[in-house]
Amino acid sequence: MGGLQILAPSLAHLGGAEREPLHPFSGLPAPSQVGAAPVHRGVGGHHLRRLLGTRALWGGRYPYQRTGQPRGPAEPHRAPRAAPTPRPGPATHPRPHHRRAPGPRPRRLVRRSPEFHRGGLRRAARARRAGSGRLPGLRPAEPGEFTRRAFRRGKLDLTAVEGLGDLIRAETEAQRRQALRQMEGELGRLYQRWSETLTQALAHLEAYIDFSEDDNVEEEVLSQVDATVRELEQEVGAHLQDGRRGELLRGGVHAVIAGPPNVGKSSLLNLLCQRPAAIVSPVAGTTRDVVEVALNVGGYPLVLSDTAGLRDATDPVEQEGVSRARDRLQQADLVLAVLDAAAVPAEPAGLGAALGSLLPPAAPPCILVLNKADLLQGGGGTLRDACTQGDPLPPAALLSCKTGEGLDHLLELLARQLARLCGDPLAGSPSLTQSRHSLHLGDCVTALARYSRERRQDLGLAAEQLRLARRHLGRITGHVGAEDVLDIIFRDFCVGK
Repeated sequence: MGGLQILAPSLAHLGGAEREPLHPFSGLPAPSQVGAAPVHRGVGGHHLRRLLGTRALWGGRYPYQRTGQPRGPAEPHRAPRAAPTPRPGPATHPRPHHRRAPGPRPRRLVRRSPEFHRGGLRRAARARRAGSGRLPGLRPAEPGEFTRRAFRRGKLDLTAVEGLGDLIRAETEAQRRQALRQMEGELGRLYQRWSETLTQALAHLEAYIDFSEDDNVEEEVLSQVDATVRELEQEVGAHLQDGRRGELLRGGVHAVIAGPPNVGKSSLLNLLCQRPAAIVSPVAGTTRDVVEVALNVGGYPLVLSDTAGLRDATDPVEQEGVSRARDRLQQADLVLAVLDAAAVPAEPAGLGAALGSLLPPAAPPCILVLNKADLLQGGGGTLRDACTQGDPLPPAALLSCKTGEGLDHLLELLARQLARLCGDPLAGSPSLTQSRHSLHLGDCVTALARYSRERRQDLGLAAEQLRLARRHLGRITGHVGAEDVLDIIFRDFCVGK
């Protein structure tokens, strides 16, 4: 077996005896002679068998003996003990003997899915993938495979899975807090509570329909179902009317920089993102297409878009740019209206008229930016006072994109608006984060409203509306089943006892 021998300090401390060489492959004390019993000075045989197990577990051999070698005289082969004879009694079958037969211990096969973490070098990652692809039975995991397994085993619901995906893609602190709150299951528990309430109401209604003639269900059960449905309809409806705070925080607030040509819109974009993202030129009408940049302002995500100057253009290309700018204004969540501070009247009425010519009738929240403040005489004190008048003017900031004066005040106004639109992700009940949630909750509220109409005509149709509303709630979390209804019927009414 080779000349490699390793001393065994682990056995020496048991009896304080001299050390015996270990077998090079098994790691156990090697016998002093081939075929002879192992000698362990200072260690009793019963102590060693207690550590290594009896010989019966190894098929009558110690694990370090070769197959086919004769056994030592100190340990003769012993036949397996026979099962005891059962005592006579009323039992017709003998009691089975569960002692394991001698022989090697069977090995339990367990399917495992190892997960390997690699570094960020692309060349090394490609080399590892190429090398692992040649190993039999080894394949890379599919996208989201481990998360899918967790969902199938009931460790995560669909809302928690979506929260995990949002946490991976989070770029700001507010996004991280909202995603972590959803991943921990707070939104899923809210929807699960609504589903359990609706399931109980449906079970009571079906019990009233099936067993009311047998006087097993009281008349007041129906009025309790009506009150539960009305309360649930109001609660779900209030949850839907949150101003899309969760969706805005998850995807970012879309803000549009709008204004006449050559007022510094592209300069404002470059100043906010601290890089030359848009072309700046003294020629009016330079910007034709929409330039979009993602920013982090005060921990909130902001998607800022620079658009073409709003005017009656004659160039076909510029006309297309103006059309796209007006479309973005209709879809924007926030508008940064930029005006030339040296060309607007220094009074609230004049500023309001100039601002009204830019924005559509149903305009989103707006921040007025008066650029080119460095060109004002006397520091622009009169215009600055007009900006602080409040209504009918929106929050305004006097700015100079050339010198950077007034940038801190603008960022403060911008962060305040973003906090108002997105809200605090840790305050109050969890917000909607997916359009899928809004769609199913809207259908749930519609079904609950139909219940009140069908209730006066047919209880069977009313129960179907509750069943439909429960199905929409179950699709949000991924739990849709009918056995819960039967469990509640027999639990609450003890039908058939």
